[in-house]
Amino acid sequence: MSATPVVFLHRLPRWVLLAAVFVLLAVGMVGTGWVGAAGLLVLLAALAWFAYLNWPVLDGSERALRVAAMVLLAAFAAGHVIGRF
Repeated sequence: MSATPVVFLHRLPRWVLLAAVFVLLAVGMVGTGWVGAAGLLVLLAALAWFAYLNWPVLDGSERALRVAAMVLLAAFAAGHVIGRF
């Protein structure tokens, strides 16, 4: 199920994925309301997908770090929606 997107991402130049992460993070931090929340939620979805793919080989601290990053992104996205950030 994830093989095709993983192969597609692997064939891209390395800077493309990094640039996409920075653009989504910038949109999430600079954007207001739903625009900022959408950027953060797309970034959250990508992070969750990568965490899901790597979950079996991660130890406890690595899993906790990924979960904490996802919770933080979700909190910032929720803050954009309710107008706190």
